[in-house]
Amino acid sequence: MSAGGPAVEPTRDEITAGYRRANEDLDAWLGAATTVELHRKSDGTRWTNEELLFHMVFGYMVVRALLPLVRVVSRLPRPAGAAFAAALNAATRPFDVVNFWGSRAAALVYNRRRMSRKFGRTIQALSRRLEREGPASLGRSMPFPEKWDPFFKPVMTLHDVYAYPTLHFDFHAQQLSLRHPDGPRPEAEPAPKLGPKPELGPGAR
Repeated sequence: MSAGGPAVEPTRDEITAGYRRANEDLDAWLGAATTVELHRKSDGTRWTNEELLFHMVFGYMVVRALLPLVRVVSRLPRPAGAAFAAALNAATRPFDVVNFWGSRAAALVYNRRRMSRKFGRTIQALSRRLEREGPASLGRSMPFPEKWDPFFKPVMTLHDVYAYPTLHFDFHAQQLSLRHPDGPRPEAEPAPKLGPKPELGPGAR
């Protein structure tokens, strides 16, 4: 993003490069951390480092479900899409509960031994789909429940959705209480400011 200027959309190559770099970062953390370190509380959330790492991976898994949803909703009348997003925004509090406990439970399955394989398969699938997208499909958009995640915007294109998970990954990476073996990581893009979040979880969006 240029100082004081509009955000510059990442290119396809930049998006897929971000996927690969996130995969390398995940492997580095998982490979270097001890079991004690992975089970240690993260910095600023109620998750452990292992649970937070899974939540970072989960952002990419969510995108695979969002892509067909954007294609469908983008074909509906805009008021219908806006009503759908408003209903989801109204359910933000129960979503936060499910988001927190779901990531905690799923990390028991996708632990350090399985998480990396799942992530690799997920980003390969996303990269293949992105390569096949044309300009028209990448421009399809739908209203989003922006209260659900700091990086959700009121309206998002398919291009935005492909770029989203790495923003989410980098933001939460700053909350790990793990040292990256290759040194400090690039500073994440700051999350857009939201109103007060209910005290029911880790700020887990």
